[in-house]
Amino acid sequence: MAKPSNALAGRKFNWTFSDGPTAGKTYEHTFANDGTVVFKEAGGSAQQGGSSSQMPGSKYAAFEIAPNIYLVSYLSSHGYTLTVAMNLASKQLNGFASNDKEWHPLEGTVEEVK
Repeated sequence: MAKPSNALAGRKFNWTFSDGPTAGKTYEHTFANDGTVVFKEAGGSAQQGGSSSQMPGSKYAAFEIAPNIYLVSYLSSHGYTLTVAMNLASKQLNGFASNDKEWHPLEGTVEEVK
């Protein structure tokens, strides 16, 4: 089994979706050194439960598939799996959100938060 890259550890990104069930919304994703990701709606509260100081993250996998292009996937505590390709050079985001009943192709933009 391929070992996921830890290249996103310690980095934060805003993902803004132009379609799918979250069209028009921006989510901040924070990738931790322990291999987890915590996300929240930009300007909102964390989506992984608990208070912001006690949020458990979802395990994620990330692969750098080409320079500045990452494939990222995680299963949220809400039961949705999100898999996206982030092109940091073009700021393009493409992916899929799914659960046991729904499947949605997604497009949007990505921006690294410094």
